Amino acid sequence: MSTIKKNVISSVILKIKPQEAVLILITMLWGGTFLAVHQAMLVSGPFFFVGLRFATATLALVLFSWRSLQGMTWYEVKAGVFIGTSIMFGYGLQTVGLQTITSSQSAFITAMYVPIVPLLQWLVLGRLPGIMSWIGILLAFVGLLLLAGPNSTSVAFSMGDILTLVGAFAIAAEVILIGAFAGKVNVRRVTIVQLATASLLSFLMMAPTGESIPAFSNYLLYSAVGLGIASALIQLAMNWAQRSVSPTRATVIYAGEPVWAGIVGRIAGERLPGLALLGAGLIVLGVVVSELRIRRQPKPEAVAE
Repeated sequence: MSTIKKNVISSVILKIKPQEAVLILITMLWGGTFLAVHQAMLVSGPFFFVGLRFATATLALVLFSWRSLQGMTWYEVKAGVFIGTSIMFGYGLQTVGLQTITSSQSAFITAMYVPIVPLLQWLVLGRLPGIMSWIGILLAFVGLLLLAGPNSTSVAFSMGDILTLVGAFAIAAEVILIGAFAGKVNVRRVTIVQLATASLLSFLMMAPTGESIPAFSNYLLYSAVGLGIASALIQLAMNWAQRSVSPTRATVIYAGEPVWAGIVGRIAGERLPGLALLGAGLIVLGVVVSELRIRRQPKPEAVAE
């Protein structure tokens, strides 16, 4: 490697803040969880697994943050319940989808939540998306069509695709709710409530879906506990790092999550057709573009005659 290349790489690395490096690491970790959940569906039903996963995450946070529970308000409980409900639907439907689609497909469809956020804000709050958001939504939607029907002349959404996409809407709702409550609540207390709510509701969802408690297995235990601890670490790291990393820069980093999931899936033997890969790329591009903003040049002052 030439000296110039080494200097360029060193310059780029030095410009990365510690908080950004943490976000990059957890994005890699986050991408790897899709394959782990996909494999766990061989030994467990989706809602039991999600409930066990978030129960572990709740216990892990309580062990390190139990003192922060003192002084919890009803407003914080309400915030945690609302956010936790959206988490249950988001991760629950995503996990149900992983029973029939690959972890790579799931990751890229889930990434649709980023361009969906401004769309939901428009539909629910009346905030019209900007031009870059519309471009991002269009790119991601075209990418979704290619990802769903790469081997046919017509778009063929499977039930797994549809459930995962609905789950992406739920995750987008989670993002909006977090933004609505941000600055008004204690982050640790609300995080514990939302994880506990997601766990409890997931267990309750087993009854209407006819899901039974799976037989005990070491893989189920290790994967649920491991993913639960990973979920807690990811949540804490995001809350810490995003205090000093702009939302736009954070979203660009998060856009790499489905890419890492695709890499892990490929190592595990998953193969996406060429059109599906193109669609996946368009989704990632849509995610990044939707967070960009056009800077308007200030109007020059009128020259006095």
